[in-house]
Amino acid sequence: MTYITRWEPFRELGNLQNQMNRLIQDFGRGSNDELMTTGFVPPVDVYEDEHSLTLTLEIPGLDEKDIDIRLENNQLTVRGERRFESEQKEENFHRIERRYGSFSRSFTLPNTVSTDDVKANYVNGVLKIQLPKRAEAKPKQIKVEIGKTQPTLEAKKEKAAA
Repeated sequence: MTYITRWEPFRELGNLQNQMNRLIQDFGRGSNDELMTTGFVPPVDVYEDEHSLTLTLEIPGLDEKDIDIRLENNQLTVRGERRFESEQKEENFHRIERRYGSFSRSFTLPNTVSTDDVKANYVNGVLKIQLPKRAEAKPKQIKVEIGKTQPTLEAKKEKAAA
């Protein structure tokens, strides 16, 4: 036996809206533990000049012992962890917007970089990594002389024979 049901499109739309509201509320209810354990991605600037390639990462609140920099097969990897300061009780916070947890950033380096003399400096929450270029990769300027002709190979031989 078949039952006939009256279709009410606005009631269905109201049900959909209620489901979406519950989904958004459940997403926003994440605990502080979830917020603190999700990693963060520190912003980075990459700058290149004729002598080196420089990476600058903003990672405030870390000790230098919490930063790990590795260079392997033209892959530079910077890892670290920013820990939540447990001196204050979590329930006393009104907002926690800063990200805590571990991070990892990897960069593929060009073949022009010399991996022998890499320098890293961490001051005021900014990590600066300088990667010098190889000597053969640095641009060379060639002086152009005007009005002089280059001696030919035959002229050089005649001058050497004389």
